Amino acid sequence: MRLHFHGAAHTVTGSQHLIEINGAKLLLECGLYQGRRAEAFARNRNFKYDARSVDAVILSHSHIDHCGNLPNLVKQGFSGPIYLTKPAAALTDVMLRDSGHIQESDAEYLNKKRRARGEPLIEPLYTQRDAEAVVEQFAATNYDETFEPVPGVKARFVEAGHILGSAAVSLKLEEKGRRVKFWFSGDIGRFHLPLLRDPILPEETDVLLMESTYGDKPHRGPQLAYEEFREVVKRTQARGGKIIIPAFAVGRTQELVYWLNQMMHDDGVKMMPVYVDSPLAVNASDIFKRFADTFDEETRAFVRENRHPALDFKQLTYIRSVDDSKALNERRDPMIIISASGMAETGRILHHLKNNIENPNNTVCIVSWQAPDTLGRRLADHEKQVRIFGEVYNVRAEVSTIGGLSGHAGQDLLMQYALHGNGKKRQVFLVHGEEKPATILKNKLGDVGVSRVEYPDMQDSVEL
Repeated sequence: MRLHFHGAAHTVTGSQHLIEINGAKLLLECGLYQGRRAEAFARNRNFKYDARSVDAVILSHSHIDHCGNLPNLVKQGFSGPIYLTKPAAALTDVMLRDSGHIQESDAEYLNKKRRARGEPLIEPLYTQRDAEAVVEQFAATNYDETFEPVPGVKARFVEAGHILGSAAVSLKLEEKGRRVKFWFSGDIGRFHLPLLRDPILPEETDVLLMESTYGDKPHRGPQLAYEEFREVVKRTQARGGKIIIPAFAVGRTQELVYWLNQMMHDDGVKMMPVYVDSPLAVNASDIFKRFADTFDEETRAFVRENRHPALDFKQLTYIRSVDDSKALNERRDPMIIISASGMAETGRILHHLKNNIENPNNTVCIVSWQAPDTLGRRLADHEKQVRIFGEVYNVRAEVSTIGGLSGHAGQDLLMQYALHGNGKKRQVFLVHGEEKPATILKNKLGDVGVSRVEYPDMQDSVEL
């Protein structure tokens, strides 16, 4: 049995890990790589394996960097089942449809400019129709329910605490009488986040494949992040400005809405309109409400004890139509606009940024990790000028980064995760992390006696 690293190796996006066992191929994740446009398009278009040879896919959760290249996989001939939790199935369906729509819309917008300049037109990476085909192959599964994706593999989902429906994957592998306990972390959440249940730590396992996004630093507690976010809102209110928040439509948007609800009703922040301007986020929020039984006890108590539900309150408006989205940019009154994408690479957030980024009364609030070479990273790095849709804009708005809002585990929890159970005896592969944080985490694990820790390169493969 072999493990191949085809994505999220020496980077944080594009998660793809392929297990070969008993003549079958089991793919863990099939995410979109995000980075420089030309490189990202080439990486996402071309798989390093034959899609037709893959027998099954297991998906840990619905973020695009984990599921977003499934339409290409299916288009190129993959016909097997895609295993995921039931909430993740509902979310991934709308995520992929939205991604296909965005791919088409962005290509159409850019082609207008390219056509006018006499430049070659571009093709979308995939279409909404391609995305719609994927759902037919979903095999939605309950947490803690054992299933057999390929011969010799017994699999089980456990709570990851990252977004609704997110899971770590426990695998029992058997080939020619040899047995290996394998645990894939997916994206590890945090304790005490709003809405979500806490992540479950690994059991005894021989091999741990785990993320290392924040391997270089612990997070501040969520309460401190909440307080910093509240101060950003109050400071911008005093200037009479808008707050523009690029946010992942699934997970981060719902947490922000929950916190804004608390601020305005329990914590002294003046009432102001909040607009969630992302068709995907609107649909995702509806799914969150449908699976409210998966919320943590704190959120269920908030819903029981307050007149204002966790994801719906008087000041909140979900924007669905393009015309209503455009109308927000014609207004100058104070408001909060939460829009996708979370790294400010595609979607409606680009239009809100270009219309508001040069006004010093406004704030751009960065609330999640930003991949290199994305617009979100350039804003987080406080570049004075940025390019949006090919045009240069001066960054005059305040740019505020709220790091503690991350839905990913910090260094302290990553260490706890890696060591839980028989941590010092297992083999650990660090993925989903840039070189600096992954190397720091690897060294810290070595210092406490975890001797077999590797940080594989893209396209590496190892015998299990």
